[in-house]
Amino acid sequence: MAHTLPQLPYAYDALEPYIDAKTMEIHHSKHHQTYTDKFNTALEKHPELFEKTPQDLLKDLSQLPEDIRQAVVNHGGGYINHNLFWEILRPGQEDNAPQGALLEAINKSFTSFEAFKTAFTTEASTKFGSGWTWLCVAHTNEATKPKKLVILSTSNQDSPLSQGLTPIMTIDVWEHAYYLKHQNRRPEYIENFWKVANWAKAEELLKQA
Repeated sequence: MAHTLPQLPYAYDALEPYIDAKTMEIHHSKHHQTYTDKFNTALEKHPELFEKTPQDLLKDLSQLPEDIRQAVVNHGGGYINHNLFWEILRPGQEDNAPQGALLEAINKSFTSFEAFKTAFTTEASTKFGSGWTWLCVAHTNEATKPKKLVILSTSNQDSPLSQGLTPIMTIDVWEHAYYLKHQNRRPEYIENFWKVANWAKAEELLKQA
């Protein structure tokens, strides 16, 4: 079956004043819809690939036919990257911070939440051009070894899944994600992102990983 644009779990204006309603509407209904449509168009050339999840397709790019490989990276990546981004947002809270297992994992990997927040902000602020910054689980072959969290950025719509990592949080730093409200002030957008980060969802994804 063709992939469909997911409904947001909140209204377009629910993240105000941190992310404005018009940006959310255009970002979701126009940009994400376009990635969804072009992803489906690419897969229609090899319809058997609809039987696999987008995540499985991006985990092993070598399995993809060469004639659609880059289209799946671009548009399949855009499809699932935005799916995660919407889930990792929620209406804002001034004292928003991780708790429980996620906070413990952050402390182990980055020494403290504040150190993590600084490192993530720096990575997102300095990402050149269009792309994403991620918090991911780095897997090991040792079942008893604690999960390690890593921060990285990817360009365009590239997914950490293609690098063997499992993303649990992300921020979209394409200009279309913030330009209507923040213009060229990406650091201001990132600071507002922390007010609407959905730590409960990130912890759920950590446990699943």
